[in-house]
Amino acid sequence: MAALKPAYLVHGDDHARIGERRAKLRALAERDAGASGAEVLEGDAATPEAVAFALSAMTFATGRRVVIVDGVERWKDKEVEAHLGAIMADLPPETTVAFFAREEGRAKAPAKLADAVKRAGGDVAAESAVKPWELPKWVAEQARKLDLRLDQGAARALVAQVGERQARLTRELETLALELGEGAHVDAELIDERSADSAERKIWSLADRLVGGDAPGATLAYLELRAQGERLPGLLFWMTDRMRKALDVTCRLEAGEAPADIKRTLRMPPKAADQFIADARRADAAKLRRAMARLADLELESRGGSAAEEDTSAIRAILAIAS
Repeated sequence: MAALKPAYLVHGDDHARIGERRAKLRALAERDAGASGAEVLEGDAATPEAVAFALSAMTFATGRRVVIVDGVERWKDKEVEAHLGAIMADLPPETTVAFFAREEGRAKAPAKLADAVKRAGGDVAAESAVKPWELPKWVAEQARKLDLRLDQGAARALVAQVGERQARLTRELETLALELGEGAHVDAELIDERSADSAERKIWSLADRLVGGDAPGATLAYLELRAQGERLPGLLFWMTDRMRKALDVTCRLEAGEAPADIKRTLRMPPKAADQFIADARRADAAKLRRAMARLADLELESRGGSAAEEDTSAIRAILAIAS
């Protein structure tokens, strides 16, 4: 087993990252010592008293013993002092105890536990979630660690495509590093092309062509999506969602808001956001409201009809909206 310290405390509000570290430690223990290599205390069984009993209990297992304790954010300082003060100061040989605290609001890892872990010669690690508006900067920093050159536009595009979970963003960056090699430069266009699958890109294309008034392009995109097996209800959802966003952008433009300020609030790659704002600027609010009403009518028309009837109604609606 890799060299482990006597004790660990992993805490913070990045619950996904904390869960990953817990899973890796358990897998490491079980790989080297079998299913009995890790003892897990969680839920109602994870109390300071139960941990003290587990650490002081005799065991006939060979090799390093790993005790994993989940949910310590519920503990109080006085409980830690009463039950773990003495045992943590003199942990049994070949033993590692790891505490995990998923913090939220007032639920925090007790300070006395952090002190006890440090006195035992262990590590205390904070896993804090990055605020949404700080994610592009964080993504660019993580990319540099992997020897990728990711500009701010690409970082924003990656967050827009993948979402705000740091674990998923990290995995995407690692995949990019493997695919592109060291020192590769990554721009927003590459992120946009790579992150969305073909069906997803075509759905966005269909919705954006409706907003932009491209009737032939929207019709072709619709027919291709249907040929790929996409269902009309799902397409209607995305078309309506895009129309609603376009209406919001149009109203904000008419109210005098700067396009650059609007662009920062759109969860899409920079170039796509510029085009979307330009399309919304050309489509007045009244036209977009009529388009949303037509999509609502299409949803009613499509219920209970055959696939052929659905497609006929949908193409008529697309032509009416994009004309």
